[in-house]
Amino acid sequence: MHGAGNDFVVIDAVTRKVVLKPAQIRRLADRHRGIGCDQVLLVEPPDQPEADFRYRIFNADGSEAGQCGNGARCFARFVREKRLSFKQILNVQTRDGIMQLETLEDGRVLANLGSPRIEPTQVPFTADSCQLDYDIEVDGQRHTIGVLSMGNPHAVLWVDDVEQAPVISLGPRIETHTRFPEGANVGFAQWVSRTEIKLRVWERGAGETQACGTAACAAVVHGIRSQRLDATVTALLPGGKLTVTWAGSDESPVWLGGPTASVFDGVIKLRNG
Repeated sequence: MHGAGNDFVVIDAVTRKVVLKPAQIRRLADRHRGIGCDQVLLVEPPDQPEADFRYRIFNADGSEAGQCGNGARCFARFVREKRLSFKQILNVQTRDGIMQLETLEDGRVLANLGSPRIEPTQVPFTADSCQLDYDIEVDGQRHTIGVLSMGNPHAVLWVDDVEQAPVISLGPRIETHTRFPEGANVGFAQWVSRTEIKLRVWERGAGETQACGTAACAAVVHGIRSQRLDATVTALLPGGKLTVTWAGSDESPVWLGGPTASVFDGVIKLRNG
């Protein structure tokens, strides 16, 4: 499946138990020797009574992630297509709490990703105090970034031209910077208007991807906080358009909308190691 080109291997772990080792996840995600994807998603029975399903996300390198907005929207489509649930509104258990997914009449899926986390300790990010922008040094050069968590850590850099942005060179250096003890997703955002941005993303554990829902949310939230953007914004990513809405207060949830698509069903045999 994919959401705006952000692609996933989605596995039904409800009708039968599925346990994957990191090496198996890396094999699934390998675009040359496996199926190929940015993340592997597991649909599992919930541990909590208020949840309809449990949602687990694994990056292409085998590490487990806390959140994936495009994956969540594909998750909602998957459970309907596989006849696991026909609820219009799903409550889904994630590593960080309960997330709400709403399937609209036209088939689009909206994901409530909860409130952004701004405090550095909640990201986590090393800083003496909470600020709108932070200076970070990479190879002797200083860069200004916005920092927040959307269930996973994000750095946001505003650039003049997203096509010329140093995504491949600077992205991995910020992802693994010592000030991000759990790593970071790195978004390179270009302001187009108060209701539109362009965005490229270097994802933690996956590299540059066609789209990243939580990175779109992070860029829009930082843009609203810095008075660049209005409450509803279209993010133009290499894989397509995503819509982000945030009312602007610390307690307001961030809503992510956009396309989803099922590409194919298949079977792959995995070794134990």
